[in-house]
Amino acid sequence: MIETITGTLKEKTATYAVVETGGIGFHLPMPLSSYDALPLPGETVTLHTHLAVKEDDLTLYGFATPDERALFRKLIQVSGIGPKIAMTALSGLPPRDLRNAILGGDTKRLSSISGIGKKMAERLVVELKDKFDAADKLEAGSAEGPVKGHRRDAVLALVALGYKQQDARRLLEKAIPADQKDLPVEEMVRRALGGA
Repeated sequence: MIETITGTLKEKTATYAVVETGGIGFHLPMPLSSYDALPLPGETVTLHTHLAVKEDDLTLYGFATPDERALFRKLIQVSGIGPKIAMTALSGLPPRDLRNAILGGDTKRLSSISGIGKKMAERLVVELKDKFDAADKLEAGSAEGPVKGHRRDAVLALVALGYKQQDARRLLEKAIPADQKDLPVEEMVRRALGGA
């Protein structure tokens, strides 16, 4: 498997990039979400890749972040969704919004993406909702908003200890003022458990 490609960015468009390395120019289809992360042509770039193999075609897809690639790989596991529709989905919504729409069961938002109808949006939710890990679900947030940094890691630690996500958030909010967000994770967890 080809994990990354590093070389000189020879060309970039909203739908693909050409990266030259070792005297070979690789054409990499990529989502719109990766376009802004690309440097100017002539500069060095590293892209995370996914190699799609068909009977008569090899396509190397490029992504600015491992998160985009992971989401792409989840999307193509859904029946009826191939690489092209997955790329359209990643171009239609930023990766975080796409993940949040799936986790939140927002079929209306998903079906607003070109090429994804209501039935496919429902299939995305049903088949992928349980395939995201605790960190993805925490990142998606709730009505209270997403949790970031050390506080996020502390919530994940409390969830690993058996607390529900909402209870873990409440424990941390009660034990640690918002202005102390740079405390070490271990200290946050200790304080949260001390107040439980």
